[in-house]
Amino acid sequence: MDISCASVVVLQTLTQASSQDTAVLKPAEEQLKQWETQPGFYSTLLNIFTNHALDVNVRWLAVLYFKNGIDRYWRRIAPHAISEEEKSSLRAGLIANFNEPVNQIATQIGVLIAKVARLDCPRHWPELIPTLLESVKVQDDLRQHRALLAFYHVTKTLSSKKLIADKKLFQDLASGIYNFACSLWNHHTDTFLQQIYTGDAAAINSLERTSLSLKVLRKLTVHGFVEPHKNLEVMEFLSAVFERLKQFLECRKYIYGRQVNPESTCCEKLEKTIILFTKVLLDFLDYHPFSFIGLIQRSLEFAVSYIFTGAGDGVVFERFIVQCMNLIKMIVKNDAYKPTKKTEENKPETLEAHKIKLCFFNYSTLTEICRRLVSQYFLLTPEELSMWEEDPEGFAVEEAGGDSYKYSLRPCTEVLFLDIFHEYSQTLTPVLLEMVQNLHGPSDVDNTVDLVIKDAVYNAVGLAAYELFDSVDFDQWFKNHLLAELQVTHIRYKLIRRRVIWLIGQWISVKFKSELRPLLYEAILNLMQDQDRVVRIETATTLKLAVDDFEFRTEQFVPYLENIFSLLFHLLQEVTECDTKMHVLHVISCVIERVGMQIRPYVGCLVQYLPLLWKQSEDHNMLRCAILTTLIHLVQGLGADSRNLYPFLLPIIQLSTDVSQPPHVYLLEDGLELWLVTLENSPSITPELLGIFQNMSALLELGSENVRTCFQIINAYIFLTSSEFLQNFADVLCQSFCELMQDITTEGQVQILKVVENVLKVNPVLGPQIFQPLLPSVLKGILDGEKYPVVMSTYLGITGRVLLQNAGFFSSLLNQIALDLSQEMDQILGSIIEMWVDRMDNITQPERRKLSALALLSLLPSENSLIQDKFCGIINICVEALHDVLSEDPDTGTYKDCMVMSHFEEQKVSEDEEPPTEQDRRKKLLALKDPVHSVSLQQFVYEKLKAQQELLGEQGFQSLIESVDTEVIRQLQGFLQKL
Repeated sequence: MDISCASVVVLQTLTQASSQDTAVLKPAEEQLKQWETQPGFYSTLLNIFTNHALDVNVRWLAVLYFKNGIDRYWRRIAPHAISEEEKSSLRAGLIANFNEPVNQIATQIGVLIAKVARLDCPRHWPELIPTLLESVKVQDDLRQHRALLAFYHVTKTLSSKKLIADKKLFQDLASGIYNFACSLWNHHTDTFLQQIYTGDAAAINSLERTSLSLKVLRKLTVHGFVEPHKNLEVMEFLSAVFERLKQFLECRKYIYGRQVNPESTCCEKLEKTIILFTKVLLDFLDYHPFSFIGLIQRSLEFAVSYIFTGAGDGVVFERFIVQCMNLIKMIVKNDAYKPTKKTEENKPETLEAHKIKLCFFNYSTLTEICRRLVSQYFLLTPEELSMWEEDPEGFAVEEAGGDSYKYSLRPCTEVLFLDIFHEYSQTLTPVLLEMVQNLHGPSDVDNTVDLVIKDAVYNAVGLAAYELFDSVDFDQWFKNHLLAELQVTHIRYKLIRRRVIWLIGQWISVKFKSELRPLLYEAILNLMQDQDRVVRIETATTLKLAVDDFEFRTEQFVPYLENIFSLLFHLLQEVTECDTKMHVLHVISCVIERVGMQIRPYVGCLVQYLPLLWKQSEDHNMLRCAILTTLIHLVQGLGADSRNLYPFLLPIIQLSTDVSQPPHVYLLEDGLELWLVTLENSPSITPELLGIFQNMSALLELGSENVRTCFQIINAYIFLTSSEFLQNFADVLCQSFCELMQDITTEGQVQILKVVENVLKVNPVLGPQIFQPLLPSVLKGILDGEKYPVVMSTYLGITGRVLLQNAGFFSSLLNQIALDLSQEMDQILGSIIEMWVDRMDNITQPERRKLSALALLSLLPSENSLIQDKFCGIINICVEALHDVLSEDPDTGTYKDCMVMSHFEEQKVSEDEEPPTEQDRRKKLLALKDPVHSVSLQQFVYEKLKAQQELLGEQGFQSLIESVDTEVIRQLQGFLQKL
């Protein structure tokens, strides 16, 4: 590409590609794509985006195409790689002039330089670093800033390389430029501080340079040294960080004191730089805990003084407090600073760090931190209290961990409290219990301060529940004090009612006697009628924790079930926020799941309301997921009665599992689970339920992690209505399976084969014909000695079914294999029996072991010499199976086949067990017809051997018997004598 000629054409095409008109834009994009591999194209782009006279949008697009080109074509081994000559020219052009006037483009150029540096520096681009170092010294503000920006991106990129050789190169670089980087940072920092106090407007530019140089130092310090504590310059810089932090905090205080707009760019950048200082310390601690030991004392003194004493008044701000708390937390929790019980295994550095922590965290310091955390940082703010009044649902969502809550100060405070309390529980437990004791008894409803403090203290006791296990008799506290707090109905006492029910929820799984549950359910019933919505939502949360606990007893809860469920339903109708509806639905689902069938009398209103809620939630897929979960538990609780829900239920399943519908991305997993439980609990098939199966082919093609559930659904259809199901979908199913078997995991193959096995079990006549295309590969798999035991076991199970229940089809199948392999049928059969005997140990399920014995015995009586040759192996399998299935009656001395089922018995279930589904009953009724469960193996062996004896005569039969090991014959006779 001739650059001089091409520039005009490429410029015109880039202009068209930045158009809003798709008719103009699309052809231009196609043209640019074709040019990507043309020599000279990237030189043309460089000329365009470095020409400041051109349109900004066009230059921006040129930069982006250049960046894509680096990713795709810069490496020498890449297809259509940029030539070395052009790359050399491009490298020189990128660092020729640091004078880009547009910030966004300047940043992108810095990224471009860093991307090339990652691949070429220092080997093919040795001049890069010297050029950058020289450029950041120039007096021109713009050039200096742009060079510093590129310097930062290069440093950031090179520091991220993980190979040992690359790390060594970066360490060499760091050693060579560290002193210069420190000087640069100090210069810009001093300049900024001088300018800000003199009111110089250039201060904000100096602050930008300070920040960039600090970012460079952060990467050099953290990634540029193996043992940074041995480098004097590094430790001097880190020591200076504390002093500079203090200067910048005072600077911020000065700016605010002058009533400069806190939202101004300068204030915002200043706070970001302060946070950057703390990130230097946090990163260094994270990557070099032992090198940080010399900074532990100073870090703790600095952080604690600013956030737990008056030194921080009017100085600190929320993000800075969070960073200081993170610094304390990382020091407290750091495993490198925790000695083990075996003293000889501890490093001297660990012992030193531990000693520093012990000296710092003395009783008075810990007490002050604990009290301040609870009484200052745990307090509900006026803004939060206003939100409670104006938007109770929004408040409840945030308190439960909403997005803005996650990034606010409170959760960080709570985590620090827990970490310190865990580490120093012996010291802090009495302190916290004293705070509780000082708040004994109901508080004055007119004293908001006392109410907020009690809320904070109870919050601390709830968070530290596991640590306080041995120190608090929670059962007594609940009976004697907390229940009384819940009974104070004044509107302003809602803070305490809400906090107390939350507190109980935290202790339920820690220490709460089972016999107190009725008292709790009574309290929950009362609070679910509270006039405050936040209290009701929090009560619903505690209810979920109570019923989801392993100590839950249904009989204790049932007396309250009707009223509580009714109140939950009313709360679901009342709340308006999507997140709150989801939360209440999860509680309802949990209750339904735990009480099972006992929910049936009380779900009428919910069943009527859910269709309306589903319609209202059309744009809220996560709420629809919660509805699906509720329906899953509802169907399980209703059992066969869930059929009444079909007009609403089946269209939901249809939509949720249709991959052509956009919502399936969110709804598919829960939709499949609902589909499955609906089938399992269905008393009979309906045309609509059968019709949903049209979604299955696309689901199997999708091949997602939900494919196991898909196979369970297919099996459920087979057990529910094999004839109708196979009549409608046999061809489609077989085709899908044939395609899947070519490209699926071993586990997936087993799932497919199990479906085939179930079809053969349900319909032994039609089943083999349906899956005729698959069955030859099963027999060939046996002949080839399939190496995976689970797959071989399933192959033998399928073969056993066909052989035992459809001998005619088995014979035709053998004939087909014999033709395919150009062998005799007897030869094929003999090989299969040999492999069967050899791989019997692969079959671990007793049912399949018995099936193998029945199937092979079905070949008798026979005059076929091949079968007589395999007689020994057949008898060996039979004796093994007899050992598996026969149990001896000690009274009569006779044997009984324990797998034989004579009649259907309704399963008795305990309270903790799931009641049998309609599908469980169908499987039991099917088992009554299954030879495995309807034929006595002992009797079958006797009859087959007797028939063989009659066919061959005594002498011929005796000859067969003599081919079997005498010990096996002895065991066989023992089983048959006790018929």
